Amino acid sequence: MSDVGVGASSPSAAFSANDLSKWYDFRGHTCAITGGTGVLGGEMAGGLAALGANVVILGRNLKSGNAIRARMGANSKNAEVISCDVLDSDSLQAAADKSILRFGRIDSLINAAGGNDPRATTNPQQSFFGLPPEALRWVFDLNVIGTILPSQIFGKGMAEGGRGVILNVTSMAAMRPLTRIAAYSAAKAAVSNFTQWLAVHLAQEYSPNIRVNAIAPGFYLTDQNRFLLTNKETGDLTARGKSIIAHTPLGRFGSPGDLLGATFWLLSPASSFVTGAVIPVDGGFGAFSGV
Repeated sequence: MSDVGVGASSPSAAFSANDLSKWYDFRGHTCAITGGTGVLGGEMAGGLAALGANVVILGRNLKSGNAIRARMGANSKNAEVISCDVLDSDSLQAAADKSILRFGRIDSLINAAGGNDPRATTNPQQSFFGLPPEALRWVFDLNVIGTILPSQIFGKGMAEGGRGVILNVTSMAAMRPLTRIAAYSAAKAAVSNFTQWLAVHLAQEYSPNIRVNAIAPGFYLTDQNRFLLTNKETGDLTARGKSIIAHTPLGRFGSPGDLLGATFWLLSPASSFVTGAVIPVDGGFGAFSGV
């Protein structure tokens, strides 16, 4: 799909169903995914590979990356697992070079690397006033710098080629700061702000055929938040978990597959006039006032 992410024509009555379905045919498209060895990034990798995309799974845990690739079955031939540290420019450049050597070019980048640190989370035993600076810096570095550096390395090739898509993963915590996770909420707010800045910068300074957007997941049971939402011993919802479900109109936590529709749309020509947007995928959490 050579025109993914570029200024494809707007939908019109003259389009056939076959024309429109081609927007989601990702054959020939190569997508690099930081945090591709994680739960959400791995799901995106598998979904894109199923639609014919070449996917580059970037992460530090090669064992997890290879397990994700193995689960793709026949589609695994379209996937490559490459070791990468999103906080190291040399590591990112080496990963980009290997990706291009394998697939010829990079059409899109998903910045899915991110996370929280329990040491930067307040609780009855850990006051805000005692949160260690090294934990706060780790959260900011991983989420903010870990989005900016890959955007520099992979985005430079897009700027030189005049086309491409960058999709960041922020959080509903960026829009509605959540109790306990001050550093994570602030860091993801920075990712949302950077998404808008980069969208304008690349479109105005390099090419209007380069788009930058973000998805904002609500509450998903992942390794980083499971200890906050469920009881480690019983698996039952914690009081916080129950409160979240009560404030989510769809009445459940998200599953990784819930992110795929928005991901496919934002990487495809179907969203060719969308840039600088942050799309909630949250079960209605952000829309609910609580009453």
